[in-house]
Amino acid sequence: MSFFQIFDIAGSAMSAESVRLNVTASNLANAQSVGGSEETTYHARNPVFSAVMKSLQPDAPAYGVRVAGIVENRAPLEQRYEPDHPMANEEGYIFLPNVNMVEEMANMISASRSYQSNVEVVNTSKQLLMATLRLGQ
Repeated sequence: MSFFQIFDIAGSAMSAESVRLNVTASNLANAQSVGGSEETTYHARNPVFSAVMKSLQPDAPAYGVRVAGIVENRAPLEQRYEPDHPMANEEGYIFLPNVNMVEEMANMISASRSYQSNVEVVNTSKQLLMATLRLGQ
């Protein structure tokens, strides 16, 4: 493995964690939105990561992390009886998203710490590379 691949791997991980932070922020922003049916109500979303291994294509990254997709959480929505609500359906029910605020906050902290860890990897690698170059002076 090339020394410079460390930057590629950490960069891909930081990019993936950035997507995770954005999805989590979207979940938190929509946690209190109300819908009149299960189809129109916001469903929590989660990114799916996959490892990138050495590829046969010369232009493709050799190693790292990529976001394979973003999936909707299929947990049941909260259904609440509020017949006076403007978004209530014919039976008088409104639907609230399946966003668990505690899980989302823990997910945000975890993503933030993972991002910070990868920033430290990049900084340490840069310092080691600079120290190696100074050896040749």
